[in-house]
Amino acid sequence: MRSFRKRVLVTGGAGFLGSHLCERLLAADCEVLCVDNFFTGSRDNIVHLMGNPYFEVIRHDVTFPLYLEVDAIYNLACPASPVHYQHDPVQTTKTSVHGAINMLGLAKRLRAPILQASTSEIYGDPSVHPQPEEYWGNVNTIGPRACYDEGKRCAETLFFDYKRQFDLPIKVVRIFNTYGPRMHPNDGRVVSNFIVQALKGEPITLYGDGSQTRSFCFVDDLIEGFLRFMDTPPEVTGPLNLGNPGEFTIAELAEKVIRLTGSRSELVYLPLPQDDPKQRRPDITKARNLLDWEPTIQLEEGLERTIAYFRRLLDA
Repeated sequence: MRSFRKRVLVTGGAGFLGSHLCERLLAADCEVLCVDNFFTGSRDNIVHLMGNPYFEVIRHDVTFPLYLEVDAIYNLACPASPVHYQHDPVQTTKTSVHGAINMLGLAKRLRAPILQASTSEIYGDPSVHPQPEEYWGNVNTIGPRACYDEGKRCAETLFFDYKRQFDLPIKVVRIFNTYGPRMHPNDGRVVSNFIVQALKGEPITLYGDGSQTRSFCFVDDLIEGFLRFMDTPPEVTGPLNLGNPGEFTIAELAEKVIRLTGSRSELVYLPLPQDDPKQRRPDITKARNLLDWEPTIQLEEGLERTIAYFRRLLDA
């Protein structure tokens, strides 16, 4: 007899965000199928879940079809940092586009709701600030970041076409910079870069003059937004911004990390990479109204928890 537990598929489930989502779903009495090809995901992120009888891990690449019976799907599979997604840009685009097609096909067969982890990168280097969901973006289609930006934009197109053509229950969330424990120490993202460099006493590398801005959302807040979004009625599709509207310059972030780690690292300035956005801040009005959601963990608290994780990791 079928278990009463909701069976949920999480692609990219061994990654930074995916592992936290798997954890929360298990806490909510779901049966969780974690799918990952372990390109950027790690078994270390989910080893503490392995003993749970309602947790299953499947090594699989979403660019190939997957045949399972589930009640809901969270599609998080895709490298999300420039270091990783630029390593094999063709595969990155395939993961976003073919992965979306395969997961949408599975959802269509099962009539299962599916959430797509899209990204604030679809806004490119924005000319509108802060970025509302109605903004169409300013993206270089042939630049070094395009494999990720355009792959995610195409995935959004596919999701909404499946909604229009097949009345598939979809949710599309645009994730702004997120940080927290289980970030990959070498993923090239600014928070993990700064913390690892500070803890090792190495120079902290800033690109440009450090005046570009970002908004940093702690992972627990983001996952809470995912779960609330998935619980909304079928007519609520998004796209929906999820992120922390608090805005900081990269230089301010570096100063906070140095202070919180007690590091003596010096700042080193390097040229700004091509197409690197000058500013990034979400307009979360819709998330507030639709989900009664907004971030609760401020940057210093989140950094302290993330620094503690990296201290343990580097001391191991």
